[in-house]
Order: sequence, then C-alpha cells, then structure tokens
Amino acid sequence: MAKIDTSDFRPGVNLRIDGEIYSIVEFQHVKPGKGGAFVRTKLKGITNDKNIEKTFRSGEKVEGVRVERRAAQFLYSDTGLWHFMNQETYEQFPLEKSKMRKPEFISEGDTCTLVVDAELEEVLYAEPANHITTRVEKSEPGIRGDTAQGGASKPATLASGAVIQVPLFVNEGDEIKVDTRTGEYIERVKTN
Repeated sequence: MAKIDTSDFRPGVNLRIDGEIYSIVEFQHVKPGKGGAFVRTKLKGITNDKNIEKTFRSGEKVEGVRVERRAAQFLYSDTGLWHFMNQETYEQFPLEKSKMRKPEFISEGDTCTLVVDAELEEVLYAEPANHITTRVEKSEPGIRGDTAQGGASKPATLASGAVIQVPLFVNEGDEIKVDTRTGEYIERVKTN
C-alpha cells in the first residue's frame, strides 16, 4: 500500500480513494496567483465504473494501487459463480457474477482478462477480449438481393447468447468477429 505524491500522477496510475480503485485519465497541475498549487484530475473507477473529478493539494500523498491484467480461461458457470482456470498453473477458481463485465460475450473455453489488485491478490473483475470470433447460432435469413453495402441490419444470437445487429448477408452458422466493447459486428470470418 504505497503512498504516492501528486508529482507522480500520470495517466494510467491507479489510486485508492474512499475504498474504491480509480485510474487517472487526465490531470493538470494548477498554480493560481493566490493560494497553494493543486492538481485537478479526472478519474475512471476500476471497481465501480464511475467517472469522477477530484482535486488534490500539491504534494498531497495518496494511496497508490498496482493493478495487473492476467489471462484466464473461462470453464463454466453455475449458481451465480463463474469458474476460471489459470492457464499457467492450471489452478481453478470461482468468481461471483457481480465481478463479470460483459458476460454476454463470454463462452465456455474463451480466454478472458482478469484485472487483479496485485498487492491483495484479489480479482477486481473479469472481462472478455476486446475482439472475439464467434458463431452465429440464430438469425433470420436475409432478403434476396441484399449485399454487403446494403446498410440494413438484422438481429443475430451468438454462441454466448448475446444478441447483436449484423448485416443482412450474415447467416446462421457463420463465424463473425465482434467488438465486445461496443457490441458491434466487425466482419465475417472466412473459414477454410
């Protein structure tokens, strides 16, 4: 639980404020004509997903947090627990559903990113990869004459259960690439 000085603030530095972990998005050192200098920050919550603005006095000490990203394979879920396996040690461990981000894009066998408080060895949350390749399980057929440039879309259910909008030319059984951050279709993947 190292204390860091406001002079060490940089984008990406993690701080513990009121029991929650935040990451610095922006910061600005301000030296007004009167009074002491201060640092104005914009912070994004890692544990609570809130965006806040906070001002610190220049030279103020704040608790810094070392956060690591680790890969783990999703095995299965049951009764509100999601079970993962460390791919290096083969150790298995459960996570509560509340610690899952975008669970609708995670299927059995997928590799996920675990965000871990390195000092406490506590998993803060798990999330899918930014881009996943998945199979379209259910989708209505497109209308004859539809092309890639058509611009129209239809709903499609993915193997993980998520429903996204896809172009009309995508059919059931197709492999597609999806951006999990936005839930948008990227492209159809060619299979050999």
